[in-house]
Amino acid sequence: MTRCDVAIVGAGPAGLAGAIEVARAGAEVVVLDENSKPGGQLFKQIHKFFGSHEHYAGKRGFQIGEELLDQAKDLGVHIFLDTPVWGLFPDGKLGVMRDGKCSLIQSQKILLATGAFEKQLFFPGWTLPGVMGVGAAQTMINLYRVLPGKKFIIVGSGNVGLIVAHQIIQAGGKIVAVVELAEKVGGYDVHAASLRRRRIPILTQCTVMEARGNGFIEEVITVETDPMGRPLRGTERDFAADVLCLAVGLTPLAELASMAGCRFLYLPELGGHVPVHGRDMQTTVPWIYVAGDIAGVEEASTAMEEGRLAGLSISESLGLKMNPQALRSIRGRLAELRMGPFGQPRTVAKQKLLASFGQAMTESDDHPLAKRKPAKIRQVPSARRLRKGPVAVIECMQEIPCNPCEAICPSGAIQVGAPITNLPNLKENLCTGCGTCVAACPGRAIFLVDQTYSEKNALLQIPYEDLPLPEIGAEVPVLDRDGNRVGVGTVVDLRRNAAQNRTAIVSLVVPREVSSRIQNLAVPEETNGEDLVICRCEDVTLGQIKKAIQEGALTVSWVKRMTRAGMGLCQGRTCGPQVVKIIAQELHTELSEVAPDTKRPPQRLLSLEELGDLKE
Repeated sequence: MTRCDVAIVGAGPAGLAGAIEVARAGAEVVVLDENSKPGGQLFKQIHKFFGSHEHYAGKRGFQIGEELLDQAKDLGVHIFLDTPVWGLFPDGKLGVMRDGKCSLIQSQKILLATGAFEKQLFFPGWTLPGVMGVGAAQTMINLYRVLPGKKFIIVGSGNVGLIVAHQIIQAGGKIVAVVELAEKVGGYDVHAASLRRRRIPILTQCTVMEARGNGFIEEVITVETDPMGRPLRGTERDFAADVLCLAVGLTPLAELASMAGCRFLYLPELGGHVPVHGRDMQTTVPWIYVAGDIAGVEEASTAMEEGRLAGLSISESLGLKMNPQALRSIRGRLAELRMGPFGQPRTVAKQKLLASFGQAMTESDDHPLAKRKPAKIRQVPSARRLRKGPVAVIECMQEIPCNPCEAICPSGAIQVGAPITNLPNLKENLCTGCGTCVAACPGRAIFLVDQTYSEKNALLQIPYEDLPLPEIGAEVPVLDRDGNRVGVGTVVDLRRNAAQNRTAIVSLVVPREVSSRIQNLAVPEETNGEDLVICRCEDVTLGQIKKAIQEGALTVSWVKRMTRAGMGLCQGRTCGPQVVKIIAQELHTELSEVAPDTKRPPQRLLSLEELGDLKE
């Protein structure tokens, strides 16, 4: 049996950040991950991060992963890969599978940073090859360099769906449409704007009714919905597509916390059932801490901050030397990340967790800057300033936690201030038109316009990340913010250097009268029936689950015993949330009233031979 001071389950952004802090304090740390590569989601993320300098803003996800991994290794953190954790026992032992053998790890403290798994959407044809989670598509494209199809439909307009849609285009795929059940886009508008500029339709109040094909997806049927999400017959549309990517949310991966007896709270704003924890990330089982998506689905920047917070809290509980000021700084940064219209629901949900844990909210949890009214700002330069020469045009219209534009501007012309959810304020008299901010903006929402280029034409510089890059001298259609063609531009320069971190700057000569409207150049063209399968591992249908409920199955565990739904290879990760939903619908109750099934080790399939190797 292996012994260590702290065992961390999960080598993603939260786990690595926590390991760094604990190891820096002098503890012996072991990090366990079932994957063959560390870094979790970071190494699939090729886009630039939002946030501040402390959040690695402006760097791409895989670059952040490399930095965290190097720091952890330099501090002597032991990282065991291809090591699934199949059980967490009341005495604090972790059951792991390593090198084909079962063993136990005993530690004083455990940090669960297991992340989350993708929710599924169930409709006729969802089991056809070509239907996949958006994370699976991202893995195939960004890790294995395999484009799983040619024509894609994305279901879900949260940040993940919008970002991966952009990455599919970069890889050479075509986005046919983005389908969103809600009445408005769920992710950052800068991401949605990037798709609109490419003339990609985002269909709100719409859902997938059916996928059809002979052995694989060939056609997707969508339907409009009413405000309650019910299909409106007669509004069906057919789309030719060979891949349907589902980006319908994430659920905390919390089986180990359940096994250990941690108390849970159902919070849909954070993904579902979340382990109750305090402001130091300690759960109701004192020696277990959580961080990242298991503690509530948020952004990767938040996951890293929670990992740092958990690491420092564990160090303090072990009596190791740590900096109390660091704790306060992290809490302040977390508060800033949760400000604004996107962060506020998560802030409220975290307050509920604190109340359930028995803690009151502190000033750092309710950051005083959040109460400030936004100042009157100027993002688009005046006509007078446009006549003086090159100047930045900022199209960032939402309160997103981000300030790389402020940090990189050499003349101080762009001001964000505190909190970092403030909209950027352009001090046009200070802007020199250097263009440094154009490539630095993670949302590609800053452009440079020079209306003094010639008598009739203006020079426009735009960020561009697609391939192939346009050739100098080429005449290309230019588009406005909604993807409408407004004229033709001539490419006169193309810059792509290390300082721009793989973002190209395309310089276009365009008609002056439309120059302030141009933001892109044209990208080259190229039912739930009773027999619907819900648990594909055990081939359990919707009708079978409903029948079990009608016969008295009132819980997920009860449905499992009567139908085998959730007993297959994935152990209910895929069908479990849907079974909860079906029970709630059939019993006319709230989702929060339906308890998830009880988790017991092993949480993955083990052979008797493998278990026979287990020794104290």
